[in-house]
Amino acid sequence: MNWDDARMFLAVCRESTLRGAARVLRVDQATVGRRIVALEKSLGATLFLRTSEGYALTAVGEAALKSVEKMEHCALELERQIDGLDDRLTGIVRVSTTDSLAIDFLIPAVARLHEKHPDIRVQLDASTQMISLAKREADIAVRNTRPDNPDLIARRIARWPVGLFASQGYVDVRGVPTPGSSFEGHDLVVYQPYLQGNKDLTLVSESLTRGRIVSTLGSGLLVRRSIAAGIGLGEIPVYMGERDGLVRVWPQRTRPLPYDVWLVTHADLRHTARVRAVIDEIVEVFSSGGHLG
Repeated sequence: MNWDDARMFLAVCRESTLRGAARVLRVDQATVGRRIVALEKSLGATLFLRTSEGYALTAVGEAALKSVEKMEHCALELERQIDGLDDRLTGIVRVSTTDSLAIDFLIPAVARLHEKHPDIRVQLDASTQMISLAKREADIAVRNTRPDNPDLIARRIARWPVGLFASQGYVDVRGVPTPGSSFEGHDLVVYQPYLQGNKDLTLVSESLTRGRIVSTLGSGLLVRRSIAAGIGLGEIPVYMGERDGLVRVWPQRTRPLPYDVWLVTHADLRHTARVRAVIDEIVEVFSSGGHLG
């Protein structure tokens, strides 16, 4: 089995459909179908059951998957090692982050980078979906979660307390909630993932039981914009609330856990010239615009 066939096989395993695999591989669906049929013919075995819900692995396919995943690991390791020796300040660097961090920090970092190294192209992806640096889905990640993979190098580049904020318009009309009132008579905006599996919901350690959650948002930037629009009170990093010109409510209170920002890359890539250049600019922008606290 060659690596191109292995990639096709893995994509179908992970996506369960030819269409999904084609999208991931950026080829047409018919090509994926032909390659899978040819692969099964060359191996003399049926790897997938074609069902109404998609492609399901046979017992032979399950056994093949384990071997192909080892192939993938070796191929990706080779790519990283080769890239790690690359001293050219040219090429693509893929960066994954959140929308808030992209707007406030990563885009300014890319602007600085472009002035110094115009031949480096940054592919910036901002989403809440976690990606795999080990699988080369990105070269650098800037996130608020530290990974536990020993092959990844993580550096904390910011630490911010998290406070309660509102717009001036909201405060003018609704006033400030009374501590200990569980937000009675007030509207709240909440980060959607926080609601999942969290029984004791609080904002800056204040129960939400008497407040009214009027909006749940799927990203930090949407929470910030909703607070700024006067929709309700919300909890965000103090740095961002002050940056947006919002009113700090109960300034003596913060969430028990601060908001940490981690810069993460794979150990094999940390000395690649273009990756190093992007990292340097990201760190510089955070150093001048944010702080570790």
